[in-house]
Amino acid sequence: MPVKESSIETSHGRIAIRESAGEGMPVLLIHGNSSCGAVFRNQLQGAIGERYRLIAPDLPGHGDSADALDPERSYCMEGYADAMTEVLRRMGIEQAVVFGWSLGGHIGLEMIKRFPGMLGLMITGTPPVAPDQVMQGFRTSPHMNLAGQEHFSAEDVENYAHSTCGEPFEPFLRDVVARTDGRARRLMFEKFVGGSGEDQSRIVATARVPLAVVNGVDEPFVNVAFLRDIAYANLWEGRTFEIPNSGHAPFWDAPAAFDAIFARFLDDMAARR
Repeated sequence: MPVKESSIETSHGRIAIRESAGEGMPVLLIHGNSSCGAVFRNQLQGAIGERYRLIAPDLPGHGDSADALDPERSYCMEGYADAMTEVLRRMGIEQAVVFGWSLGGHIGLEMIKRFPGMLGLMITGTPPVAPDQVMQGFRTSPHMNLAGQEHFSAEDVENYAHSTCGEPFEPFLRDVVARTDGRARRLMFEKFVGGSGEDQSRIVATARVPLAVVNGVDEPFVNVAFLRDIAYANLWEGRTFEIPNSGHAPFWDAPAAFDAIFARFLDDMAARR
């Protein structure tokens, strides 16, 4: 199924966008650190993208988007959330579901107060931690330190690309890591550990937006047990979901299992719309 590619000029810089052919409810897909919207290929070109209007921007400094006009402003969770909200506004979209993967999930949580038209939010690979819960929400991983490292060697690029998406591995996953503005990693990480942005544990404990939490059982970076036990104000179907034989990116490494849950969530959100 064809995917439409375009770009929008924003106050954060030029943002590249992929859209599926579907004409149903808009769904914003937000990728993770040092990735791009193309990682959602299975959904954009599959049955979900045929039914719903999937919109997958590249974050500032990532993929085909331009580097941020003001890195200090844009390269943080709240800066990205502002950029994604601006994209929806410039596209004339007043209501949408948001799916966020990894960093994208943190961005989605930051968008709740910025985008009142959010119909629902699904997060994957995203522990909504308070500043004092970082060590509880994340797992120690051999390549975790790369998430905030500005300069990458060829080996760093290879390691980060493989560890974030897993299999099947394709060359574009390596290319997009190499393309990423390294300042985006460094500034985002510095601001995150410095406590900028909202207390995300409080967001999920108080926000009434329906929230779906889906992770791979073999998640290398996130403590999925932590996600089962924290307080949620409106957890979709009253439970978190864990997909067997899947790692940090279940929409990529286990698309059939992931899409079954994702489609059910979207159908529910569309019915409530």
